[in-house]
Amino acid sequence: MTVVVTRNPATGEELASYDAHDEAGVEAALAATYAASQVWAATSLDDRLGLLRGVGKLLTERREEYAALITAEMGKPLAEALGEVDKCAWNCEVVADLAPGWLADHEIESSASRSWLSYEPIGVVFAVMPWNFPFWQVLRFACAALAAGNAALLKHSPDVTGCALAIEELFADAGAPAGLFRSLVVAAEDVPAVSKRVVEDPRIAAVTLTGSERAGSSIASIAGAAIKKSVLELGGSDPFVVLADADVPLAAATAVKARFTNTGQSCVCAKRFVVHEDVADEFLEHFVAHVALLEVSPMAREDLRAGLLRQVEESVAQGARLVTGGHAIDGPGWHVEPTVLADVEPGMTAFDEETFGPVAAIARARDDDHAVELANATTFGLGASVWGEPSHALEVGRRVRSGALFVNAMVASDPRLPFGGIGRSGYGRELSAEGVREFTNVRTMVVA
Repeated sequence: MTVVVTRNPATGEELASYDAHDEAGVEAALAATYAASQVWAATSLDDRLGLLRGVGKLLTERREEYAALITAEMGKPLAEALGEVDKCAWNCEVVADLAPGWLADHEIESSASRSWLSYEPIGVVFAVMPWNFPFWQVLRFACAALAAGNAALLKHSPDVTGCALAIEELFADAGAPAGLFRSLVVAAEDVPAVSKRVVEDPRIAAVTLTGSERAGSSIASIAGAAIKKSVLELGGSDPFVVLADADVPLAAATAVKARFTNTGQSCVCAKRFVVHEDVADEFLEHFVAHVALLEVSPMAREDLRAGLLRQVEESVAQGARLVTGGHAIDGPGWHVEPTVLADVEPGMTAFDEETFGPVAAIARARDDDHAVELANATTFGLGASVWGEPSHALEVGRRVRSGALFVNAMVASDPRLPFGGIGRSGYGRELSAEGVREFTNVRTMVVA
């Protein structure tokens, strides 16, 4: 039997090993989730939301346990891991409180005596999730899917297999019917074949994926061939635009948090800092001073560190200026010095590619038009942050292509607001009413 091994990024040492699901195990999970979906669809909304409240309560009670597991498996600082668990609990409460309005029938005037939209369950939602926020990414999809009356089948990253199984246990302990939420254990080399087999199975109604462009393209093509709904939240190269009239010290302090949270390993982290030339030197001085205060946490895997360092080396060779960092840190684990690259321009690796780690790329803009041009010089379109006098920053920000715009604030997800991107950052929305309704049959009802 294939075995999945997890390792501690801080030391490189083995944490645990797990038996992967074979074909019989995958089939059993599919059968169980499909059977549960039939029961859950007929369960009252109050009971569904009661489950979510129970999950949220257990998340709060077990926050230290879950945070320690997150930190052990993917290297997130413990304080950030605790914040992740708390956000999951908050999401459970938000969905439980607001889903009755989100899923209520929506009356529409027409020539009929009555017409309306009804939001009905679709069945089993298959989720392919990443390692970087191992609880949050799963809970934000699962709360939406289960509130809408669906069952959930998870294929998590092998790197966080312990988290995947802990989440399955979490739902069971909160009182979920058997099979309602299941986690598949799949070795990295078997992910493509198992994912294809699951997506194509007629018992799967829809698929949601958060991950890389490559993974998203693969899953979307399989789902498209099977004519199944898919939601993709992929990479990002989010611009953080600082205009001439910005509060530069505040922008710089926030920029460091926006870039280096989760060791820079987030699709929604700011990655390209586009700064008006009138304040560029001041911004860089403040930015580097804050970077010097950072405590270094490991990247999730050794191969990811190697790829990031390659991007830095290529960018410097292409003309970028290495201001600080740029090297691996000797010793156990997969640590990288927090890195700042200045004078970055389109055509350089750090500008054109997503840098998934603790590297900030700073570019200078001549004026507002040039800032917009630089911000939009990407195939991604997840979030954008623009800093300046509020009305001015909003006017500039409206010209930047993104799924979300934050003025004088860093990009962050909120359970009450829809989240998702455009372009190669994916399609569809998670969170809020839009996220819950993604996993429903928006059914038109007409009475003559």
